[in-house]
Amino acid sequence: MVHVSRKEHFNAAHKLYNPSWSKEKNIDVFGPCANENWHGHNFDLIVTVKGLPDPDTGFVIDLKELSTLIRVEVIDNLDHKNLNLDVDFMKDKLASCENLVIEIWKILAPKISSISKFGTLHSIRLFETPRNYVEYYGESSTNN
Repeated sequence: MVHVSRKEHFNAAHKLYNPSWSKEKNIDVFGPCANENWHGHNFDLIVTVKGLPDPDTGFVIDLKELSTLIRVEVIDNLDHKNLNLDVDFMKDKLASCENLVIEIWKILAPKISSISKFGTLHSIRLFETPRNYVEYYGESSTNN
């Protein structure tokens, strides 16, 4: 099994805030991330596809096609946006990195299968800061 990864970058603002809680509880739980005027991050997104190389090309997936797919389907919808207000697929969801990677997975997994006969989405890693990131492998443990 070969794992091929593509790294992309975007900037976005968000606020961590549970509307069913009091302002005080939100501040206790989320700290400055509950700032009513939002806060921003320089995100790095790493998408990893797994599979065996195509005997005709040697590729698991064409990285140029993967880059275009990620940019069109994900980055263009997130870059310089407010995750809470501007991103349709985050509507009515708490704008945590954990929820964001799950939604990105839902977008990319079927589309990757349509551009690669030999690869499937393996993982998504989202860096919110250089030291904090989340990683998602899909719902099934068979994706690991």
